[in-house]
Amino acid sequence: MLSLARSGLYKVYGVGCWGLFFVVGLAGLLATLPIPDLHLRRHVTRTTARVFLFLAGFRLRVRGLEWLPDGACVVVANHASYLDGIVLHAVLPVRFAFIIKKEMVTVPLAGFLLRRVGSEFVDRVDRHRAAADVKRVLKRAASGEALACFPEGTFAAHPGVHRFHAGAFVAAARSGLDVVPAVILGTRAILPDGRALPRPGRIEVEILARLPVAASEERVVAVNLRLEARRLIMDRLGEPDLDTGPRGRH
Repeated sequence: MLSLARSGLYKVYGVGCWGLFFVVGLAGLLATLPIPDLHLRRHVTRTTARVFLFLAGFRLRVRGLEWLPDGACVVVANHASYLDGIVLHAVLPVRFAFIIKKEMVTVPLAGFLLRRVGSEFVDRVDRHRAAADVKRVLKRAASGEALACFPEGTFAAHPGVHRFHAGAFVAAARSGLDVVPAVILGTRAILPDGRALPRPGRIEVEILARLPVAASEERVVAVNLRLEARRLIMDRLGEPDLDTGPRGRH
């Protein structure tokens, strides 16, 4: 009986969370419509994300923000849940533009709001479109804009870290921007892949020491940044390595 009651409470809580997400998200989107300034729209979006996390009862703890440079850099984080994007929007300063998989464009409400805050959408399937998308990202990095992304590009219900795509690290190497690894803990337990309703829980974000761009060949720098950032994130997470392909750790 107790387990049934608890299951029922979780369902009520989960449905309430999605309702809250829709109401708070819609309010944030409407608030950005009359604002012409991109940074002000990002302020609204960050506030919206923080309000949602607070009202949903997710306990958010952030450490290591002092590792973020005052200027541009590339933040790379592990990916475990749909909540990760909301969490990073709530945590990072408004100068960051997010690099997001193109599938998010079609998500109602979220896709339009992400476009309003200057996100870059990258195609993961079509190579020709992906090349054009990466060029846009490189241009933004070269202009000195701070970027944030999830280099795994996907997530799964079970713990583990997938292979990191190279795009963000190439942008960092080519533009001379430091890479800042970030670790997100707790979101998979709250809303894993395959579960429709979230559960209450604690979320922790830890910003790790930034990785400076070395003076070396661009390709070598990008590869080294990718491997080192992934190693640091995996060490902090303590999760399995899901990159079993021939290009895995090498």
